[in-house]
Amino acid sequence: MSILAYHLFIRVLVIWDGRKLPAYLGPSAWCMAHLLVLVIANSITLFALSILLIRATYSLATNTTMIESWEIERHDALVERSKKMGGYVYANGGQKMRVERQEFPYDIGIWKNLCQGMGTSNVLMWFMPFGGAPSVHGAADWEVNGFEDTSKTWPPPDPDKMPRPPRFTNNTDLREYGTPAEEMKAFRRRQQKDYERWDTKKGDDKEDDKEDESEEYESEYEEGIDGEEGWTNSEGDRLRDFGVDEEAEEMADDDIPLAELLRRRNTGKEL
Repeated sequence: MSILAYHLFIRVLVIWDGRKLPAYLGPSAWCMAHLLVLVIANSITLFALSILLIRATYSLATNTTMIESWEIERHDALVERSKKMGGYVYANGGQKMRVERQEFPYDIGIWKNLCQGMGTSNVLMWFMPFGGAPSVHGAADWEVNGFEDTSKTWPPPDPDKMPRPPRFTNNTDLREYGTPAEEMKAFRRRQQKDYERWDTKKGDDKEDDKEDESEEYESEYEEGIDGEEGWTNSEGDRLRDFGVDEEAEEMADDDIPLAELLRRRNTGKEL
């Protein structure tokens, strides 16, 4: 693609130099359109592959994969965070965990990294499709640089992925039984306790409802400004002062006889 880009550049340069010539001396419109599409597609693809080549070369030189580079960045960020807390961080579940800086153990030098990644130290074989590759048998055993103690593992432990501490500290809290019959009996006991707890809660709710009803019943009787029972306005006037019979029994529309409703309609009273 680089060779194609070189020849396309020469072609575009020739057309640009002859831009002042008559149109019939230059390429046709279809050739110009084809050249434009080819230049754009080749340039975009070449740019993307160049970034991929640079990234792959960097990974070979440092002997790191993409996931390992993320682990290195995570570990560096974790070390910086632990400096603000005296070398400790809080792991999953609230556990306190000490963090120590670790060096990436598989970076053994640029040349050795390249040879290990390409499978051979022969540079000419690197460009051959079937030149060489790392051995499958040695996939679990890689050379290390020796900067860290052999007891330390890579990647370092992640506090966010640490297992939570066990909830049950006593074995008696675990609901494990020997036979299905014992498990059924234990379930019945727990069920009976739940029923008793629900009945107690229902009884408390009923008492609360009774208290609310009594308070509502008491609130129906108001005391006027003059100290007597009944409603009064701010000036001390009662309903009877406006021609309303306070002693009349209030009845719902469904309880009023039909004859009374007809009488009220005939006399022009409100239903």
